[in-house]
Amino acid sequence: MTGMPRDHVLLYDRDCGFCKWSLDKILVWDRGGRLRPVPIQGEEGERLLAAVDRETRLDSWHLVTPARQVLSAGAAAEPLARLLPGGRPLAFVFRSFPGITDRVYRWVAGHRDRWARLLRIDAGYELKRRWRP
Repeated sequence: MTGMPRDHVLLYDRDCGFCKWSLDKILVWDRGGRLRPVPIQGEEGERLLAAVDRETRLDSWHLVTPARQVLSAGAAAEPLARLLPGGRPLAFVFRSFPGITDRVYRWVAGHRDRWARLLRIDAGYELKRRWRP
């Protein structure tokens, strides 16, 4: 998968240490470089999420496909897993149990401050893996 275009955008909350820590883990897994991280709170994030209610944009991550389809929260888990090396079995689980996937995603996202404390992730966590065009 090396050398494939960064054809999917993964939007994240740039002010959330847990979100940036999680994104780092996903970017390390994305050895093929299919994902381009973009903060929700920026010009490109605003443009890509124009159809998403402004009050709920920061409630979850968002995956934007090459066709500009926006998938949010648990609905993004299955297509995201399919993009990652070895992620197809996990994608199968997410696709088989979409309701559970979304509930678990929303539970984790709703408790991200607790996860950050448990994992000792500072609110000022800086991304270690930088995207390069």
